[in-house]
Amino acid sequence: MADKRDFYEVLGLKKGASESEIKSAYRKMALKYHPDRNPDDKTAEEKFKEVNEAYSILSDPEKKDKYDRFGHAGVDPNAGFSGTDGFDFSGFGNFGSGSFNGSFDDIFDMFGGMFGGGFGGRTSSARRNGPQKGRDLQRNVTIEFTEAAFGVKKEISVTKQVKCGKCNGEGAAPGTQKRTCTKCSGTGTITSVQNTAFGAFQSSRACPDCKGTGSIIDTPCPDCKGAGQIRKTLKINVDIPAGVDNGSVIPIRGQGEPGVNGGSAGDLYIVLEVKPHKMFKRSGSDLYLEVPITFEQAALGAEITVPTLEGKVAYKVPAGTQPNTVFRLKGKGVNNVRTNRKGDLYVEVTLEVPNKLNARQKRAIEDMAKAVDASCYQEQSGFKRKLKEIFGF
Repeated sequence: MADKRDFYEVLGLKKGASESEIKSAYRKMALKYHPDRNPDDKTAEEKFKEVNEAYSILSDPEKKDKYDRFGHAGVDPNAGFSGTDGFDFSGFGNFGSGSFNGSFDDIFDMFGGMFGGGFGGRTSSARRNGPQKGRDLQRNVTIEFTEAAFGVKKEISVTKQVKCGKCNGEGAAPGTQKRTCTKCSGTGTITSVQNTAFGAFQSSRACPDCKGTGSIIDTPCPDCKGAGQIRKTLKINVDIPAGVDNGSVIPIRGQGEPGVNGGSAGDLYIVLEVKPHKMFKRSGSDLYLEVPITFEQAALGAEITVPTLEGKVAYKVPAGTQPNTVFRLKGKGVNNVRTNRKGDLYVEVTLEVPNKLNARQKRAIEDMAKAVDASCYQEQSGFKRKLKEIFGF
């Protein structure tokens, strides 16, 4: 046992490391030295087995306790301890049974698909040779504010991979066919078995002759050079519904790039950028607008013209309207895509004070000020009353 490295050292930990620290270190080291990442690397293979041995002890509370107290002798079945306390790979895919499971499914569930759904070459091979969905695409489209409000049809250009028309996506020149790769017998993978002290160790890698496809193309298609796809710019019609907003996404199914091995085509996602309006501001399905009014309109009341997205409407401003009062015009907003109901238009009236007055106009305002005394200004009267109560002036 003298030549065996400390298990904590193997995982790059200090003695007394927590369960989560042990698991995290094991993941890191197992990924680093895994045979699928280090094909034909004897040193990596030995380190991988060393990492697994260390984890099998330190991840078991009872074995970890014996190891912390007695070192390697505490978990060595030949060191005078009970055999049940010795080094045990049970639960790890029959690591020591002479029939090691090359897929590593039991050991590496924690890695959740980092190697395409499993460490074993057979799993990744099946996925590589099976139907694969094509790549999804994204296209940003800029539209006007009113186009977003009412909806619009747009023709857009998309440059993408499409199925080669000459070979119908097969990759082989017309009149010829693919043939099954003889090196891997059409599986797309090369599997090797190595006998170790822990049993037969199996690993897989992509076939170098067919690049993992399982087929050989002797006479490639002249248009796509054997790829089965060519790059092309297409025109696509997009129906943009009423009520979309900035950042809305419209999925167009099947308009992405073509799939592989009979897989479905990917999708095209249209991401909308809506230009701001010169007058209206939008929040959800509601619109907001500021309309300036004069002093006499606010004081005496008046009928004003309010613009909406569908045209102008007349609105009666009541006498005594205060600055920044907000009125609601129901149903004059934007269509809600989900409920198909229209929002409202909120109109804020702002008071415009006249400037550049001539002498006659100034005198008229002075005369009005004499006629309209302080009792007409309720808020000002209330403000002056509070000043006197609080500050004494």
